[in-house]
Amino acid sequence: MFTVTVLAAPQRANLSPALVDELRQDWNGGPVIWLNPGIAAEFPLETQPANFWQIWEILQGKGFDLAIQPTKRRRKSVLLADMDSTMIDQECIDELADVAGVGPRVAEITARAMNGELNFHEALIARVGLLSGLAETAIGEVLDSRITLAAGGRQLVATMRAQGAYAALVSGGFTVFTGPVAAALGFDEHRSNELLADEGVLTGQVGLPILGREAKVEALEAITAARGLTPADVIAVGDGANDLGMLQLAGSGVALHAKPVVAAQVDLRINHGDLTALLYLQGYGAEEFES
Repeated sequence: MFTVTVLAAPQRANLSPALVDELRQDWNGGPVIWLNPGIAAEFPLETQPANFWQIWEILQGKGFDLAIQPTKRRRKSVLLADMDSTMIDQECIDELADVAGVGPRVAEITARAMNGELNFHEALIARVGLLSGLAETAIGEVLDSRITLAAGGRQLVATMRAQGAYAALVSGGFTVFTGPVAAALGFDEHRSNELLADEGVLTGQVGLPILGREAKVEALEAITAARGLTPADVIAVGDGANDLGMLQLAGSGVALHAKPVVAAQVDLRINHGDLTALLYLQGYGAEEFES
């Protein structure tokens, strides 16, 4: 059996019973379950429809997300999440670069790396090099005035943890950011890179080895193995090319507001919803959400 999930952007909450029922009838689906009126609904299917991606395109144009996945084992025991532009709304290194006066140069490298045009390892070294001489106090300034938590993140982490899941923040960014963000959102652990400094000034170097695409996959494997689980028990979320490995290995890999080159390689794509979409994909109703 399969489950089809239809989602609207929470701020619009404009998912109508008529739209969902029309889709259910066209695909000969089972009874509709409303996970959150106006925002999320699902129904069962016996077979995967041949025209799924055509309908997906149509609904995208109307502002709705559509997903289909096997019904069995939808609720996951591990959450593995990227940080920048996923659990927070910004790219931390771009914000630091803006403070340092090299914003456009670093942002261009970031965009190319996230699109898969540049090797992540080399791109990170190049970007950090441009931060050489920046006072460490800029980190606190960025955290306090520029970083915002992504919508739905608190509910996602709190709800999964309340159901016994383990939550890990795994980022190609830096520990000085993942530590506070993980604490604010309630993650069990965080893994990222070390931004090196000397006498209160950034050296323009990053600690080795660098945590990138391969390290995210290794984190997924280590976290699941330590708990007697498998990658099938993981829901992973990210938006960039360095997230692809973990998204493709996880039982449920979700491309959230992802770069086109990333979304094209992932079957679960959320472009209109927020992080609560990951709960709806697992069959959680709004009444089960923790905050």
